[in-house]
Amino acid sequence: MSAIPVIAIFDIGKTNKKLFLLDEQYHILLERNIQFHEISDEDGDACEDVDLLSKWVVETFTEILRIENFDVVAINFSAYGASLVYIDDAGKVIAPLYNYLKKYPGKIKNELYSKYGGAEKISCETASPVLGSLNSGMQLYRMMLEKPELYQQIKYALHLPQFISWLITKKACSDITSIGSHTQLWNYRENHYHQWVVSEGLDKKLAPILASDKTMEIVFADKKLKAGTGLHDSSAALIPYLAVFTEPFVLLSTGTWCISLNPFNNSPLTDEELKKDCLCYMEYQGKPIKASRLFAGYEHEQQTKKIAEHFKKPVDFYKKIKYDASVIVNLQESNDFSSLNDEKNNGGAGQSDFDSRKLSRFKDHVEAYHCLMRDIIYQQKIATQLVVRNTNVTRIFVDGGFSNNSIYMHLLAMMFPNLEVYAASVAQATAMGAALAIHDDWNKFPKPADMVKLKYYKVK
Repeated sequence: MSAIPVIAIFDIGKTNKKLFLLDEQYHILLERNIQFHEISDEDGDACEDVDLLSKWVVETFTEILRIENFDVVAINFSAYGASLVYIDDAGKVIAPLYNYLKKYPGKIKNELYSKYGGAEKISCETASPVLGSLNSGMQLYRMMLEKPELYQQIKYALHLPQFISWLITKKACSDITSIGSHTQLWNYRENHYHQWVVSEGLDKKLAPILASDKTMEIVFADKKLKAGTGLHDSSAALIPYLAVFTEPFVLLSTGTWCISLNPFNNSPLTDEELKKDCLCYMEYQGKPIKASRLFAGYEHEQQTKKIAEHFKKPVDFYKKIKYDASVIVNLQESNDFSSLNDEKNNGGAGQSDFDSRKLSRFKDHVEAYHCLMRDIIYQQKIATQLVVRNTNVTRIFVDGGFSNNSIYMHLLAMMFPNLEVYAASVAQATAMGAALAIHDDWNKFPKPADMVKLKYYKVK
């Protein structure tokens, strides 16, 4: 029996590190999954153990190549963004993989912005709000100022997806999905590195940009195969939807952050949208994707704990609660709610009203949870509308945790009665996207048209 041709995908998340083998029909034939404890950087802040991660990637791929049932013909990578790995001329990692939540010095930030026309100007031109260490370009700039001797040793500052690629290929590169995702490195209007990046010489520390949909011919452990550059995970997760659907849509990717991604909104990011926490991601073929963010998953996690404690229920009580329209009607009549379709809120989306509500006013945990979701969904409407308005979008696809929440989905359909709202699922969407990005270089079959599963929710 001949070996099955497969592509290997490393999908590196903050919590879970995964490797998948996919066949030419995009079936998952093998999965490896591991978690690592964080370590501390020199300031005592938590960070990724880059040495342990590197060891696992190399050893795992070496092991996979020995499995006789599979013929690994290609490999690609996806990983979380806003994270840089610094390597020297010898390819040695010379600094911690700093956490993107690390506090950023206000003095450094303010001096840079004042030097190049102000924070609003840079944010608008780079399609990225001021986010401190979440702007990875600011991480590199901080390194230049605070650790000049170490900075001089840097051959390349690689975004994490490209560092994982480099571990296997030993070919240093940059890719547009990592450079273009809230880094403040890329001028979206002029389609090259921003003036401040070039003026400060940071571009010399960034590896050459290679096409995200092309591969390199490599040899690893005596095995010839094709390798991709790696992709920012948010951009990778969108690719299966772009492969299957051509009618304009918004993807609402739900998790700790709920991110509304509109690949069909080509209007430049405005100062007003930036102030409301909009930004742009970069699609793997170099097209801007306007997006808005809401910290709704985090709020849901915190508030459900309070509800569980107050009503003496298990912390996952909400998983058994189904949507009840009558509860929503009663809440509307007995509480100070704005209408779901209220257009009077001119501000950005943020924390919902639920934190200010007294749990004692609810008769039970079911009513309290419906109220929480009603409050969250009102903020979600504000956030999603920022990228939907003035476009020809006809559908909203919801993936991630809230796509399985019937209350969330029904209320979302109520918020957008003129759009079709679907719960969508793609098995391991990020990994699938990384494989699809280089499909033509490794797969002789057409891209599968059935990889996205949909459930329609209509207004009742």
